[in-house]
Amino acid sequence: MAGKDYYEKDFYAALGVPKTATAPEIKKAYRKLARDLHPDKNPGNKQAEDKFKAVSEAYDVLSDDAKRKEYDETRDMLASGAFRGFPGGQTGGGAGGFDINDLFRSAGQGADGGSGAFSDLFGGLFNRGAGAGGQRTRARRGADVQTEARISFAEAFSGVTVPLRLSERATCSTCHGTGAKPGTAPRDCPVCNGSGLGTPNQGSFAFSEPCTNCRGTGSIIDDPCPTCHGERTVVQSRTLTTRIPAGVADGQQIRLAGKGEAGTGGGPAGDLFVVVHVTPHELFSRSGDNLTLTVPVTFPELALGTTLTVPTMAAPVSLKVPPGTASGRKFRVRGVGVKRKDSTGDLIVTVEVAVPQKLSKEAAEALAAFAAAQDADPREHITRAVQAAAGAS
Repeated sequence: MAGKDYYEKDFYAALGVPKTATAPEIKKAYRKLARDLHPDKNPGNKQAEDKFKAVSEAYDVLSDDAKRKEYDETRDMLASGAFRGFPGGQTGGGAGGFDINDLFRSAGQGADGGSGAFSDLFGGLFNRGAGAGGQRTRARRGADVQTEARISFAEAFSGVTVPLRLSERATCSTCHGTGAKPGTAPRDCPVCNGSGLGTPNQGSFAFSEPCTNCRGTGSIIDDPCPTCHGERTVVQSRTLTTRIPAGVADGQQIRLAGKGEAGTGGGPAGDLFVVVHVTPHELFSRSGDNLTLTVPVTFPELALGTTLTVPTMAAPVSLKVPPGTASGRKFRVRGVGVKRKDSTGDLIVTVEVAVPQKLSKEAAEALAAFAAAQDADPREHITRAVQAAAGAS
């Protein structure tokens, strides 16, 4: 891709974030788009595949602080025309000409043509530069990959090993990454002589950018590979298994270092992020490392006291409810919650009176007799307040 084409692409717009977006905001936007546009979710949808590639390309640059800085600076400098109109009738720094590298040297940024040179600015963006031996590809870290796993509440409590199916770009196994049909080979680009770089005339100065004839690869493929069609990589599926640790929470993200896409040029592989979804339990809920359980009880059980048998994620336990317990009171059963390396949560049991919707004649008469036998007003303080208000009026 030509340098101009590169910096004219709005990677921020591709991810739907402003230029001021933070790294977490960029990552969040990318993961949502990648999940929605993933080839597994949109089989045979070429438009979704193209958008997926564009989003991945944008994230590859904006997720790397150094690449993002160079990308922003390049867009600001070149799109604004900041280097147009410099004196000198020749390009390339010849006599009477102007070389952009001289500008950086005069500013003390790369007096030896090093990191401050304009060609290095583009080298950082395109991950390649011109070396004495021709094309030189820099090591590039593989892209991070995100997938999802759904497990039951019980599996989240105790931990589980799950299979993960991933779709990603990998080196074509037919051509082994050459892009050429087996039995043939790419040839050096006649325009850049295999360097992958060109030096277009940009008015008063010249700088190197990826060769437009070979798209910066340094080679021309006359007979493309029938599998990857000259792209050198293909989308393929792979399955791996991973252990989801005990105590994982719904929505928690697990990072598997080095399990993402393979790097290029000897670069390390990216990471795999697994977002875990936990199916709710029919009885238990969770608050941190504590499990919570609501147990319906009758009024006599609270008034007279009782012993309840309550479930846990292991064996049932007995819970003594003393006489006169109020509805909504919480009891703690220690050591039967979520287990960690150095701690274990508890089970919090809330007892609540279950009010019957219908009463038999005998039950209604018994309750009426109970109410008549009661000589205490449970709303005594409210009754006093009502009487005082009535007396004042």
